[in-house]
Amino acid sequence: MGDLPFHDRTDFDIVERGFVAKLSPAVVKAADGKIVWDNDSYDFLDADCPPTAHPSLWRQAQLCAKQGLFEVTDGIYQVRGLDLSNMTLVEGERGVIVIDPLISTECAAAALRLYRDHRGDRPVTGLIYTHSHADHFGGARGVTDGDGIPVIAPAHFMEHAVSENVYAGTAMNRRALYMYGQILPRSVDGQLGCGLGMGTSAGTVSLLPPTLDITHTGQEETVDGVRIVFQLTPGTEAPAEMNFLFPDRRALCMAENATHNLHNVLTLRGALVRDTRIWSRYLTEAIALFADHAEVAFASHHWPTWGKDSIVAFLTQQRDLYAYLHDQTLRMLNRGMTGSEIAEAMQMPPALEAAWHTHGYYGSVSHNVKAIYQRYLGWFDGNPAHLWEHPPVEQSRRYVECLGGTTAVLAQAERYIREGDLRFAATLLNHAVFADQGNSPARKMLAQLYTRMGHGAENATWRNFYLTGATELTGRPSAGMTTTTSPDMLRALTAEQIFDSLAIRVNGPRAWNERFAIDWRLTDTGERHRTTMSNGALIHEQTRSGDDGADLTLRLTRQRLLGLLDGEDADGIDHDGDMTVLQRLRAVLEDPTPDFAIVTP
Repeated sequence: MGDLPFHDRTDFDIVERGFVAKLSPAVVKAADGKIVWDNDSYDFLDADCPPTAHPSLWRQAQLCAKQGLFEVTDGIYQVRGLDLSNMTLVEGERGVIVIDPLISTECAAAALRLYRDHRGDRPVTGLIYTHSHADHFGGARGVTDGDGIPVIAPAHFMEHAVSENVYAGTAMNRRALYMYGQILPRSVDGQLGCGLGMGTSAGTVSLLPPTLDITHTGQEETVDGVRIVFQLTPGTEAPAEMNFLFPDRRALCMAENATHNLHNVLTLRGALVRDTRIWSRYLTEAIALFADHAEVAFASHHWPTWGKDSIVAFLTQQRDLYAYLHDQTLRMLNRGMTGSEIAEAMQMPPALEAAWHTHGYYGSVSHNVKAIYQRYLGWFDGNPAHLWEHPPVEQSRRYVECLGGTTAVLAQAERYIREGDLRFAATLLNHAVFADQGNSPARKMLAQLYTRMGHGAENATWRNFYLTGATELTGRPSAGMTTTTSPDMLRALTAEQIFDSLAIRVNGPRAWNERFAIDWRLTDTGERHRTTMSNGALIHEQTRSGDDGADLTLRLTRQRLLGLLDGEDADGIDHDGDMTVLQRLRAVLEDPTPDFAIVTP
């Protein structure tokens, strides 16, 4: 860190470029008065770095906290600092095209109002989603109802947008609470943002289905008189993602494929592992396709980059970052090293280390290397001792017993803390807590240690995990999760996804001895589906007209199906067969646990 150019204030000048106006106060409320976003809570960042923060992360937080409406180039504006992501507005012949309408409808509406206050009351004439993550589509209904305007997204957008937020949505949202520090105070010893932005808003998540898919690189569309040339980049930062050029404005949108930090290969909240090999190759392709035609590059997070040479340098370093991590991880993997060993051995090139935008404020070299290892070899490192280990509580009890009991473990942990080995002290104290979760001294010591480790972290998501873990250990409540399974999200589920989401709620052992089949005939779409309970698994298949053998046949609309599976009564549903089968199905379903413990048993 001593080699980092803290004297260089270039980014602080660039982040102010094109500034038009702030939202003042920078507070967004829901209709009921609930605060869903408060960027003013980060005013404490207007100070020198305190001892409770890593100086590099403090700098990144100061830059990300810059809030307001900014001109990117003639006819293109961004609203930054009103949610985790940016909302970009491109002026057309009749109105304005909105790119990535934030997470919440409330924040998106506030961003659009700020734009209109200074650029006129232009109608929204198009909507573009750069990729399939909720912070890039959730606020859609805050800017438009979608009537009559194109809604553009990369191919397979809906499949990935819905499946990520529904299948493992409960667990992801729980872990996101830790990753984004949603319950932490915004203060010098609390949440400093998340590296990619300041945090996630807590308003209403919506979703307008796309009306136009981008299916191939080179596809050109004209929206409200504005030409757009697209580059499809599946498997990069999201399973469905795209970059695009506004050739007449010489402006390049890099979605979330090149931002001012090292991104996640596998997010700490959980997701599919991303492909760093293809990520770097798409960045190479973007340079070849667009560099000669762009004078400014902007993204869905952070601040733009101006000038062809600066754009090429920026994209080249971002490309090299992911290529190097991929190739060096594979090189060491093929020498027999495990993921954790590679993470410790990985040394980044000096030229990349010296660039601010390659630092791990959001992703990290350590957990990205392990993700690359996981993508190729999975969780098992090949050592038979790790093939069938005890689960955490049982393992911890045995470790503590071998070390002489909890008191001895705490004494050893104190020694390692004094010697500066905080990582192993955390391991010991974690065993103590899992072996005896009611042991207050162990919990207190581990909470203090997590706080110290959080304050020293350059990576914002690591800081948030450590500090939120300390909060859980001291017994404070952990409410405030963002809910992504909104009505719009549920309506966007295909019938297959509806039955998939039902199947993962079946308590298998409870259903072992159940045998039944239900035919579902959707009267509004004409679809016919069958679910069969077999050996504790709910099997789904599409059926043809004339199929028989079901214990129960239900004829209902898709919306009624969603309500029925959510617990609504079945009164008035047209049916044949035994309606008690429906009750038998409901009896083996269980609801997920949205507030499960993470750092305690």
